[in-house]
Amino acid sequence: MSKRKEMTGAELGEKLLQSVREMKAGKVARATQVAPNEVAAARMKTGLSQLQFAEALHISARTLQEWEQGRRQPSGAAQALIQIAFKHPEVITESLRRAV
Repeated sequence: MSKRKEMTGAELGEKLLQSVREMKAGKVARATQVAPNEVAAARMKTGLSQLQFAEALHISARTLQEWEQGRRQPSGAAQALIQIAFKHPEVITESLRRAV
């Protein structure tokens, strides 16, 4: 088993400064892109915030967050609404305006 050498504060500081210089120069080691799931994609097409989209679907903002983060899945009826929102975002925004 190999032991890692502990860095001094100065060494750590220099490594951090070097990392910042590289980022500013556009040198990145990796770039992670996350594609939104279908719920988040549908909401983004409407241009609504999470709270507004949740209100339009008559669900809690927390439920919407759970769906967008993939921790829970919408029911069949909710999935149908989300598909409508994705294909016809104006329907969702229009229904929200009428409710206000």
